[in-house]
Amino acid sequence: MDIEADLVIRDGSQVVMAEGLFPVAELARDLVGWLGQLDGDRDDFEFDSMSYADVGEVRIVGSVEGWRVGSVSEPGSWTSPVGWDVLVSEIAQFVTTVRKDVVALGVEPGLIPDL
Repeated sequence: MDIEADLVIRDGSQVVMAEGLFPVAELARDLVGWLGQLDGDRDDFEFDSMSYADVGEVRIVGSVEGWRVGSVSEPGSWTSPVGWDVLVSEIAQFVTTVRKDVVALGVEPGLIPDL
């Protein structure tokens, strides 16, 4: 699934991560799978793509304060903690946008499962 676009993760005006030609369709698919896991079985999310040497180009880590998003490439840069509902809403918005853009390219949207 080699559909790439610029990816920017922000926390307000702070850019946490910015990457050109990021495998967004692959990320969207993996995030849908991660959200579909049972709550007790869900670990932190670390994007594992053959496009990157290291696992965790996008990371989502849970803590008592909430969920934070960051990248192994920017180890000191994280979003502020948010609640699960906010995180799921943001992921759903990302997945919906990627699916819509994939369809606009003429690609079968089934590559990225619906939430």
